[in-house]
Amino acid sequence: MRLRNIRGSREVIAESSYVIHEEESRAGTWKEIFGNDHPVYIEIGMGKGKFIMETARRNPQNNYVGIEKYSSVLLRALEKMDQEEQPLKNLYFVRMDAEYITKVFAAGEVSGIYLNFSDPWPKDRHAKRRLTSPEFLRRYDQILIPEGKVEFKTDNRPLFDYSLESVKEAGWKLDAVTFDLHHDDKMNQNNIMTEYEERFSAQGNPIHKMIISR
Repeated sequence: MRLRNIRGSREVIAESSYVIHEEESRAGTWKEIFGNDHPVYIEIGMGKGKFIMETARRNPQNNYVGIEKYSSVLLRALEKMDQEEQPLKNLYFVRMDAEYITKVFAAGEVSGIYLNFSDPWPKDRHAKRRLTSPEFLRRYDQILIPEGKVEFKTDNRPLFDYSLESVKEAGWKLDAVTFDLHHDDKMNQNNIMTEYEERFSAQGNPIHKMIISR
């Protein structure tokens, strides 16, 4: 059975206290949801949640929102949360399509965005669906604070090259870039690996990373 089709996952998600549902996460309400005014960082396409959970654990002064489209993948993150010795009070999950991100976060409500090993959507006709497309960069521009940054990691070189071009096309700035993250002492400092990153790097694949801003 494919991971994204596990029976009963939607019911588990609906009952989880770790999940904020779309109808509950209206733009401009995240201070109320977290109960504080700490900076909010989001990961779009968080997978099984390893990266966002470890990031939240290391940075209790910030709030985090993990966004995942597929119910059965989000279910794995919920299982990880249940195994935590201490609840991560600065982390919530949302199951949604990233296309609607501006309906869930208001202008200037997000301090930073993480994109890790996003779906490459290799066919040209699907380019607008790539999370680093100019279309998505325009969405990020709406919700980020003025000094907010987007951090993107992938092992897919064609997607990374496309993303570099998207940054130029959208008028963003390339603050930092590496084509081999794990051998870049500066950019690899304090790097938190995702499940995919561990797997791909173990296979000898170089990891590419960029940090961009407006």
